[in-house]
Amino acid sequence: MVSSPIDISFLKTLPAGAAVGIVGVPPLAVMAILEKGAATIFDLDESLVKQDMEETILYLPRVYCAILRTVVINSLHLDLQAIIIDVGPGKCDCALHVATILADRLAIPVITTRNLDTTPFATPLCKTEMALPEKMARICTSIQTTGRHRPLPACQATAGFWGVPPRDFSLLALFPATTHVYGWSRCMENKTPADLALENHFNPHFPTVFFAQSFCAKTALAKHLASQHPRALFVDCDVTAGSSVRAKIQAFLELSGVYDASC
Repeated sequence: MVSSPIDISFLKTLPAGAAVGIVGVPPLAVMAILEKGAATIFDLDESLVKQDMEETILYLPRVYCAILRTVVINSLHLDLQAIIIDVGPGKCDCALHVATILADRLAIPVITTRNLDTTPFATPLCKTEMALPEKMARICTSIQTTGRHRPLPACQATAGFWGVPPRDFSLLALFPATTHVYGWSRCMENKTPADLALENHFNPHFPTVFFAQSFCAKTALAKHLASQHPRALFVDCDVTAGSSVRAKIQAFLELSGVYDASC
């Protein structure tokens, strides 16, 4: 079943320590219930199981966002007691359709929510000096708690990464540790995934890669914002970052004088 987007009362009936999958960034009210129940949270947007992605063609078109295909493969192979999917403006319409499909195919509750939270939690990780794969991983993990972020020193940025967390984090290793993060990834850390003004924000003073998963609606916004930036590269990739995508990013950073050959 898919519950009403505002009906989260079912979550209070889950046993302590229940295994719950989340998609996108559920509202703080939802995460507070999961925290209180000491739920074990699985971020289904991340690659958690080693299964052939071709299995998803039984449920979704092959030409479909790799993140949502990952959601399906995780949902099929993890032992979960419930799944919570944000289907509001902070995620996408495709997530709503995936929720419908999973609700029809799985024997566990699939609960839809709409995260319209507006309270800012700040973005210290996005602006601190840290290897970009680690930084993005910590941003993704930060949505699983309702607590305030630990303050971190901001670094002087030499590059920017705008976009969603890629399915293939290996492409992030190409960036210097002094990369600032923008786009929906920054909205994640701020715990306001539907904040379009924050998602649209970028800094024109340093080279920035505008990234989205192939077949994602955000490719339109990424391409549009890249056209407004004086030193930008727009890229998209499907399941994995192939040699062509990696070469484009490396060449762009090298030509911009910010590529670290030790990365």
